[in-house]
This record gives sequence, structure tokens and C-alpha cells, in this order.
Amino acid sequence: MAYTPELSQRHSGALRRIAWALDRPMTKSLEEIFDWIGQTADSQKVCRSCRDRTFCSQCVFHRERNEG
Repeated sequence: MAYTPELSQRHSGALRRIAWALDRPMTKSLEEIFDWIGQTADSQKVCRSCRDRTFCSQCVFHRERNEG
């Protein structure tokens, strides 16, 4: 399920600059940002708050996915 949220000018500009720094398209850069968040955030807290357990095997916060 793809979801395309609208970004504020501020956040769109920040993403554009990150994409330039990574030398990647904004869409790929955003994916990399989410992967990084999945590795650095408190995954246990996120998982405890989750309301959709059908997505665990693909989730960036799923422990086994991040360890592999």
C-alpha cells in the first residue's frame, strides 16, 4: 500500500537537500530515511503501539528484519 502524504514547504525542502546530498531521487532518499529510523528508533515501543500486525515481516521496525 503506497501512501503519498503532502509535505510542507519546509520539509519538502529538507528532503530535497538530503536527496541532493545522497545523490538519489527524493523517493529513494525518503526510503533510506525510514530505514535509518527503523534502525535507530525504539522498535519495541513502536511495535507495542502498532495497530496493524499483518505488516510485521516487512516493517522497518521488525527486529529480525533489522538484524539480517
